[in-house]
Amino acid sequence: MNATPESADDLIVVGKIFSVHGVRGEVKVYSFTDPIENLLSYRNWTLRRDGSVKQVELVSGRSTQKDLVAKLKGLDDRDEARLLSGYEICISRSLLPNLTNGEYYWYQLVGLKVIDQLGQLFGKIDHLLETGANDVMVVKPCAGSLDDRERLLPYTEQCVLAIDLGAGEMRVDWDADF
Repeated sequence: MNATPESADDLIVVGKIFSVHGVRGEVKVYSFTDPIENLLSYRNWTLRRDGSVKQVELVSGRSTQKDLVAKLKGLDDRDEARLLSGYEICISRSLLPNLTNGEYYWYQLVGLKVIDQLGQLFGKIDHLLETGANDVMVVKPCAGSLDDRERLLPYTEQCVLAIDLGAGEMRVDWDADF
């Protein structure tokens, strides 16, 4: 396990180690990819927690339907594996597949200013939630916001009118009173 050559800005979190599995040093992993098994296609992971960074290599992995079990190179002891609990699993943004026009990764949307059709600033996207029906944007107030309310907006074609990553803005069709 080495220090990572990637810059911190280049890394994107794609999962998190949360426990150990068995006695041979396997770890249990929450995957943030869709489908969850896509995480296993990245063989080199950068693990990050509280300023500590480690480079590891994925040897094998499997799905348990809710999460993944992963075997990392050189990790054969349950107690040693337990020390990795809580580490975020990161990869270089450059490894993510290219999206078609009009598709965005969540990390690209976080921080965008959300503006309604009347030009009112609701705030900035703090994070997104997966609800099953559709994703939901959590918009928190910022300097210049219409008010100090946190809003939950659906990430749907009906709500999201336009996204301008260059300007750092998203235009929405949403009533300020909702």
